[in-house]
Amino acid sequence: MGRLFHVFLSQQERRDCGGSAFVELQFCKLPAGTGTDELVAVDSIKPWLDDSLYIDDENEFYREYHRIFACGVYADLKCGEMDLYGINYYAPSLIDPLIETLRKEKPKDYELLTVWLNCAKSYNGFYLLGL
Repeated sequence: MGRLFHVFLSQQERRDCGGSAFVELQFCKLPAGTGTDELVAVDSIKPWLDDSLYIDDENEFYREYHRIFACGVYADLKCGEMDLYGINYYAPSLIDPLIETLRKEKPKDYELLTVWLNCAKSYNGFYLLGL
């Protein structure tokens, strides 16, 4: 059984390993104070960034993490279960509680995700971008 999360050193490496068939965890680089409607707008998001975490097995990721990430905001501004086929935005105020939950529940590869989430504190939260 391989790692759940992947980091690619280049876009070519990502394309060679599966192209666009990844769920992406991406830092939200929009400024603090940006309206939620703009944060979750498709036009505000630029996918496939080099500092993102990528997940190639969305089923395993969902099994391991769906309860933990059940607090995101969708493009329609509703909040709920993670949407593996859409935009999920997680505000900065959610990062520490998510890390605490990860440390308690210890899902697969949570250590790498915890390090990445600590980096997300330097941004305006993060996205989970579905397939």
